[in-house]
Amino acid sequence: MVLMPGLHSHSIGFIGAGQMASAMINGLISANVVNPTKIFCSDLAQSQLEPLAKLGVQTSINNTVTFQSSSIIVLAVKPGIVPLVLQNYRGDLSSKLIISIAAGVTISTIEALAKGARVVRVMPNTPCLVGCLASAFALGSRAKRSDANIVSSLLSTLGVTHELSEKLIDAVTGLSGSGPAYVFLFIEALADGGVKAGLSRKVALSLAAQTVLGSAKMVLETGKHPGQLKDAVASPGGTTIAGIHELEKGAFRGLVMNAVVKAANRSKELGAKPKL
Repeated sequence: MVLMPGLHSHSIGFIGAGQMASAMINGLISANVVNPTKIFCSDLAQSQLEPLAKLGVQTSINNTVTFQSSSIIVLAVKPGIVPLVLQNYRGDLSSKLIISIAAGVTISTIEALAKGARVVRVMPNTPCLVGCLASAFALGSRAKRSDANIVSSLLSTLGVTHELSEKLIDAVTGLSGSGPAYVFLFIEALADGGVKAGLSRKVALSLAAQTVLGSAKMVLETGKHPGQLKDAVASPGGTTIAGIHELEKGAFRGLVMNAVVKAANRSKELGAKPKL
């Protein structure tokens, strides 16, 4: 096993074992960059912990165990629970690096509760499970450049990450944080269209998913603007431009833009006026 540079001397603790935490843990283990025995995870739901325990992760229903056993803490609980989790821990957090993936919860909120801790706010997404993470992070006032390097290395192993100012994290939440759900809906809709046109469900879903995967790779690997790539497919008077016309009748692009902005605004709402 090849340990990730900068993490060989650290243990990583996850407070919460929900979908995102489980995806990150599975992704780190699958990438062979951290030993499962150096990962700790706590959650009140034993059923959430059992699959992780089978991977060799050290699990507990007691957050204190995770806090005390880990030098890096990932807060992976619902936004409204973050203050309660930090208030209930009575130990010293001044030596800890706290990585929060709780949507909407600001760095200042966490710093006020976790006295002395270095805080980094992260917005990941579930494709980290298959090594295709799209994420961004922002440093807190006490975080060091070495902390940024650790977080960047950790996230980059799972996919793509960008260091941004905190004011942009809500926008990231609306785009890449919530984005996989939009894409899943699109894949399902493409497949439904294929079925309506006469394809079997199995073939339609395979073609739809592979089409989205291949199209995304073309954007990333060619460096061309999506509009250029779209124009290359939409020949004059052809099938593609006819389909695009139907999408535009329904304000397809406007709806997607509205979804991103709505989710970003909801992220801001979740972090507003936390209960300290």
